[in-house]
Amino acid sequence: MKLTKQEIDDAKADETQVFLWDDSLRGFGLRVAPGGSKSFVIQYRNGRGQSRRLTLGRYGVLTLDEARKLARLKLADVVHGIDPAKEKSEAKTAPSLKELCADYVEAMEKGHLLTKRGKPKSASTVYVDKGRINRHIVPLLGSQLVKDIAKRDVEKFRVQVRDGKSAVNVKTGHRGRAIVEGGPGTATRTLGLLGAIFAFAIERGDRTDNPVHGVRRDADKTRDVLLSPPQYKALAAALVAAEAKGEIWQAVASIRLLALTGCRRGEVEALRWSEVDLPGCCLRLKDTKTGESLRPLGSAATALLAALPHPEGSVFVFPATIKVDASFGGLPKAWLRIVTGEDLSGLTPHGLRHSFAGVADELGYSIPTIGGLLGHSSGSGGVTGRYIKKADAALIGAADRVSTRIADMMERGE
Repeated sequence: MKLTKQEIDDAKADETQVFLWDDSLRGFGLRVAPGGSKSFVIQYRNGRGQSRRLTLGRYGVLTLDEARKLARLKLADVVHGIDPAKEKSEAKTAPSLKELCADYVEAMEKGHLLTKRGKPKSASTVYVDKGRINRHIVPLLGSQLVKDIAKRDVEKFRVQVRDGKSAVNVKTGHRGRAIVEGGPGTATRTLGLLGAIFAFAIERGDRTDNPVHGVRRDADKTRDVLLSPPQYKALAAALVAAEAKGEIWQAVASIRLLALTGCRRGEVEALRWSEVDLPGCCLRLKDTKTGESLRPLGSAATALLAALPHPEGSVFVFPATIKVDASFGGLPKAWLRIVTGEDLSGLTPHGLRHSFAGVADELGYSIPTIGGLLGHSSGSGGVTGRYIKKADAALIGAADRVSTRIADMMERGE
């Protein structure tokens, strides 16, 4: 018989469920439970010949006509090799992006995710990635299922991060505060991390494609500031003025060391005395963006380090102002207090690294040599790699010339 509304309304079940099948659409029917509830179902065999039953929805929520149309679509899927019941079951256990991110962070913290160099991510990279996940990715995309996120969702995410949709300024503790901003650079870097997370999803079978691929990214507008001699002198004057105003020595000295070495901000902030080799004129950094790194030091930098106070019990070159066993974490705020004025507008701690490389370039050093000074990774067997392993006199000599030139500019401005 062909199911009608009247027959459905009149259908009853006593002790066991009853099925009424629609002769006009084979496999489509109504299930009546002893309690009186009625649901539309389809019955079919999948590609392996296994009998499957799928509940389409309750009668009352779905009309008969709506249920019949839905049944036709689902039974057509069966003809094309799709198992609707299996899809529904998998959808119930499909992870959300928030759950995927939690698994990604766990794998990252355990060292299971390897970089292009075949090594686990550094502690600093893990920290930054967790921040981008918690501040941008999870708030904007976390509730969506991994399998359902499309390229258009990723494009919308990029625009939201760029426009500051996920920007926050929240208190994180007694004296801590998290200031999360948007912008093109943040959007671009966060999109790169999202792509890595989806690659992780592909590896474990949650997806077969990466929706981040093909999404156009904003140009990172970070300024590559190269300081002129007068600007180096202005920086030195700003540091002297800060000292006169009672600025803490950790802030002033760490900025000077950034200028004289070209190190990254995080490398200076976390620098330990065990990594400082003054007789060898180098820093033996254990954990950097490129792994272990040996950085040559010029005489101006070694003199600065040799003159620094070394509080008893502190393992850090720049210890925290309160805790002896922690590193100084106030450089970002101190930078805003110290590095002011029109001459230094736009300068960032990373700008000192660019400027260090620029001075080396002006002195005629090659790209591999500059890479060795900055600790760039060049792969095994590369020229820079050989320099870093040997820390030879040529590279130390280059570091000395560059740091001396920068010290002269900071003193005389010429």
